Amino acid sequence: MLAREWTESTFKQGAPLEIDRIFKAAIKLKASDIHLQVGRPPVLRIRGTLRELDQPPITEEGMIDLLFPMMDQRNLDIFHRDGGADFAKIMDLDGDSWRFRVNLLTQMGKTGMVARRIERFIPDFNNLNLPPVMESLCKFDQGMVLLAGVTGSGKSTTIASMLNWVNHNMRKHILTIEDPIEYIYEAEKCLINQREIGQDVIDFEVAMKHAVREDPDIMLVGELRDRETFETAIHAAETGHLVFGTIHASTAPSTIGRILDLFPQDMHAAIRSSMVFNMKAIVAQKLLPTILEGEDAPKRVPIVEIMTFNPTVRKLIMEEKDEKLAQAISLGKQEGMQKFNDSLQYFVEKDFISRAVAFEVSPNAEELKMALKGINVKGSSIL
Repeated sequence: MLAREWTESTFKQGAPLEIDRIFKAAIKLKASDIHLQVGRPPVLRIRGTLRELDQPPITEEGMIDLLFPMMDQRNLDIFHRDGGADFAKIMDLDGDSWRFRVNLLTQMGKTGMVARRIERFIPDFNNLNLPPVMESLCKFDQGMVLLAGVTGSGKSTTIASMLNWVNHNMRKHILTIEDPIEYIYEAEKCLINQREIGQDVIDFEVAMKHAVREDPDIMLVGELRDRETFETAIHAAETGHLVFGTIHASTAPSTIGRILDLFPQDMHAAIRSSMVFNMKAIVAQKLLPTILEGEDAPKRVPIVEIMTFNPTVRKLIMEEKDEKLAQAISLGKQEGMQKFNDSLQYFVEKDFISRAVAFEVSPNAEELKMALKGINVKGSSIL
């Protein structure tokens, strides 16, 4: 059957599917991602490296038979309308349940899949090797905290760790709006409500309209991918909520430009003002493979850049001097700010990552080399 001919869902909750064997293999091999592409065997990402399973290539018809039974009618309709669909899949193995974030896609007229395995337990800051300042970013009463990074950089895991810290240490109402739900929180000190787009509420706009009437202290709004999402999220921050979100940007300073790109030029001044008054911090993150050995050793560590919105950062943003934000981060170490090079230096000196990898990903390899020799390079005044 062709993809366009499969218009009626055959999905049955809990029924075994042929594709389950691939998901089970991913769990057993501790893969972080599954990639399915017509003409190739299933591919797993294991410790950051793509590896093919010892299986025959998947045919075009075979791919449809694998993927389409996973979709309920809503996701099937979305797939035909948009050329792709996102949803969660739960896989049971040896008495444990594992969640996967599934993305079905169309490329060159053929159907494919990428699925991300979600860890069963939410790691804490120490287990993630995140800097201590992350804790302070959870304590704001109001405002917005953004996690920036490319796909697969660990943004969702870091935010889950932050929300779970709140859950264990503060009495708050946490409301998450997700598409799909990834981590499942077990309420400790907090009241937690998790709403999934499509399952619990029709769309993000309706979910946010309801949210302000649901008395949340803290909100997770997922990815800020368009103008409407950002406007709704920043409005929630303006009205007294602490809002967490993610955005695709490579560095903390470049996130400012990424947000402005969502809006026409004549709105940029107003958006800058809104960010200055409501943004609390931007954390940019990358994942790097470690050189540690041992079954329990971390396979990857997060390299983070942290920009908090102190008076200097706010002034530079209002004056459209975004090119000086990196220097403001360098000068803000006493306030918990750090550059990617600070994070790279820390993990190199702890023998977590190799120097070669650190120099390869560093935004300024020469500066990092000097820092590892104990030479601190100071910049000129930015004001």
